[in-house]
Amino acid sequence: MNEGEVHLVGAGPGDPGLLTVRGKELIQQADVLVHDALVDSSLLELNPQAERVDAGKRGGEHTLRQEEINERLADLAEQGKMVVRLKGGDPFLFGRGAEEAEHLRRRGITVHVVPGVTSAIAVPELCGVPVTHRDHSSQVTIVTGHERAGRDEDRIDWAHLAESKGTIVVLMGMGNLRSISASLLEGGMPAETPVAVMTEGSTEGQRTLVSRLGTAAEDVERAGLKAPGIIVIGGCVERMVTLGDLR
Repeated sequence: MNEGEVHLVGAGPGDPGLLTVRGKELIQQADVLVHDALVDSSLLELNPQAERVDAGKRGGEHTLRQEEINERLADLAEQGKMVVRLKGGDPFLFGRGAEEAEHLRRRGITVHVVPGVTSAIAVPELCGVPVTHRDHSSQVTIVTGHERAGRDEDRIDWAHLAESKGTIVVLMGMGNLRSISASLLEGGMPAETPVAVMTEGSTEGQRTLVSRLGTAAEDVERAGLKAPGIIVIGGCVERMVTLGDLR
């Protein structure tokens, strides 16, 4: 095995206070921080001496392609460096952490994972929306609203999800909300199904819009809400509670 190693660390949904204690320890020990665009800059300042590699995506443009990130992580570790790959949310939930870990293990590099607070649960919660409720939903389905580029067909069976009695949480779906809504409606989900759209969750810019499936896309456009955002669909939205301001 090589002397260097890589830690895949989840940075949480945005608020730096939601980083785990273990994640903070590793950032402070790192030789190199390879970070995503949505990672709060204050987390990088926990270790100002560390080398920084920006691996983020902004406006659909990648600073580094995924293949380049994989190679950079491996190269740094093979130089004997302790590398922290800092990823928004949780590394293994639509975060490509598994792909990076697989590549590193093929190169004989030790990999560790530190789970992060996922926005799929945390952001609705911070906005007062429970994703489960014994009167409404005993199951949660988390789906991506942005399939892998170059894939010929959508692997998500929206018609099947439309029949679900549980809560649907859509990540990375702001740009496709209109088509997602249309697919669910075509599958038989009632137009009156409650929908909550939350943007910039866990930050000072956090906003929440409550709507219905039939009008959610138009309402979001009218309100000017932009990515990053979380979409929650289902009866649990009706049990939204008012919480105090973020501190």
